[in-house]
This record gives sequence, structure tokens and C-alpha cells, in this order.
Amino acid sequence: MKVVIAEDHYLVREGTRRLLESSGEVEVLAAVENIELLLDAVDRLRPDAVITDIRMPPTNQMEGIEAAHLIRSTHPHVGVVVLSQYVNSLYAFELFRGGTAGLAYLLKDRVGELEELLRALREVNAGGSVIDPKVVEGLLARRQQPAASLLETLTSREMEVLGEMAQGKSNAAISETLFISPSAVEKHINSIFAKLMLSSEDGAQHRRVAAVLAFLRNQDLRSTPDSGE
Repeated sequence: MKVVIAEDHYLVREGTRRLLESSGEVEVLAAVENIELLLDAVDRLRPDAVITDIRMPPTNQMEGIEAAHLIRSTHPHVGVVVLSQYVNSLYAFELFRGGTAGLAYLLKDRVGELEELLRALREVNAGGSVIDPKVVEGLLARRQQPAASLLETLTSREMEVLGEMAQGKSNAAISETLFISPSAVEKHINSIFAKLMLSSEDGAQHRRVAAVLAFLRNQDLRSTPDSGE
């Protein structure tokens, strides 16, 4: 199996390369340090599969997931294994939002478990999908506390702020609309994040997206009639 690796940390990148090549099943065509080089390598070398970290330069947010979607859309024969350091259900939802075929989400701990990594590569190469069991546990935990119940913990002002966020408004625009100070807006938003159990590890933008998604899902539930028409 021909594979391209994308990882910005040199030791992890080279360690993964050597581990895979030691199996005798994998030929690493390239090991690169950023998403631009990854996409170029996929275009030129046409691998069977890709392994990429989620957080990559320049912003170290979700470049790996964005690259996975682009690779799957332009090279549907290439499977993608995305690695994360965190048990983050938001990342999983974002990775699989357009479908699961040819995609895997594993924790970085699996890099040292050669057979698990090879299994994921084989699966995505065949058009299947894999999700780390620890991530599944995280998804189940979130389902046990649905968005609607968490939203019920918000104050009326916090719901107003969240409603404005859902319209794509910036903090400054929310401040003007609700006639409250920018610092008050920031305070309300931080409270919203805390009550919705959105970790600071996710970054402000991703927490904002997750909070808005929770609000929109709740609005959909409220607008669904009890009896069909």
C-alpha cells in the first residue's frame, strides 16, 4: 500500500514513516510537514491512502479535516486516516459530516500500535471507515446530555446572545444590537461555552460553531410539529 504522511512534528513524522515501512505492507511515498505539501504530494504521487494530523500549520486548527474532505472529493480512490491528540466529538462530527466512506478518525496514541494503524489504512483504502473506540465513548457521553437540555441552563440574555451568534454576527455587532458592552458580550459567550461543555482546547472559533449548531438543532426540534401534516 502506497501512503503519504502529513505531520508537522519531525520526530512523529519520521517515527510513523519508519514504523509503517517496518511492516513490509506499506511504502511511504512522502512524509510532509504541512497541508499544502500534502495536497501536492497526493496530486503528484496518487497514493492509496493518507495519514494526516488534524491540527496543522498555519492555524493549527482543523486543516487536516479540511484536507481530508478535499482529497476525498478530488481523489475518491484515496483513503484518509486523520489523527487527533484529543478525544473530541466535534472533530468527529466535522470529519464525517459529508459521509464516512474512506475516512478514519484515530487518536494519536494509535500511531504506536502498528496493527491498529494498518487496519485503519486497509479499511479506508477499501472505502470503509474507522472511528477510535475512545471517540465513540465521547460521542455517547454527549448524547446522554442532549443539546436541548444544556441550552435550558442558559439565561434569557445568553439565549439572546446565542441567537445573534447564529446569525453570524461578530461580538461588536452583537454589542450594538443588544445595547450591551463588548465586555458583557464576551462574558456571556464564555458562559455559554462553559454551560454547553465546550472545551477551551477546541479554540474559540470551533466552540462558537458548536454552540451555534446546538442552538440550531434546538430550533429545529421546537419547530417540528407533534403530528404530521
